[in-house]
Amino acid sequence: MTPLFVSGALHEGAETIYLLSPDEPGFWRHVTAQPEFADGRADPLDRWSERVIGALAAEMGGRALFPFGGAPFYDWALRSGQFFAAPVRLLVHPRMGLWASFRGAVAVPGHRPLPAPAASPCDGCPAPCAAACPALTRAGYDLALCHDFLSQADCLSMGCAVRYACPVGLGYGRLPEQSAWHMRQFTNDTRRIPPPDPHAPRQIELG
Repeated sequence: MTPLFVSGALHEGAETIYLLSPDEPGFWRHVTAQPEFADGRADPLDRWSERVIGALAAEMGGRALFPFGGAPFYDWALRSGQFFAAPVRLLVHPRMGLWASFRGAVAVPGHRPLPAPAASPCDGCPAPCAAACPALTRAGYDLALCHDFLSQADCLSMGCAVRYACPVGLGYGRLPEQSAWHMRQFTNDTRRIPPPDPHAPRQIELG
């Protein structure tokens, strides 16, 4: 059984798009036992996503879309009514909290029924995320400061401190080893790219 769940859906043009997120607990143990993680090639998680979601899209008579392919997942998520912009501008979800992420999406022809909009998990929350890290606050994101902070905190072993601070995500079942793997990818990738616009909405991909 594919360890993904439909975390949001929306109408886009003449299609319905289903957003697919890791179904925890169990996602990481499943994917790391797959062939993509044993062949020694780069990007095993993205390749697993392409294989599995590509097959699912074919079964549904639709097409597969991926966040690493340039599709506007941040905007789609907000439009789905199931995700919200947290005070630190990362996406937050009622089940995943700030661990919200996507492995891909399936777009199918026609307008299918959509779930009712969810309530924002940030309503009434004291926003511990906004004070968890000096690099990611209400004011924006500082990439250089983020790397400095990584060496002083548990981010490399436990995952992003801002995401970890979200009380909603505590029951999601995210494994520390999964977060550590994603943080290694994040630090390797961001050292090779220019600093981002600190005022642009961001969704750091952590799984």
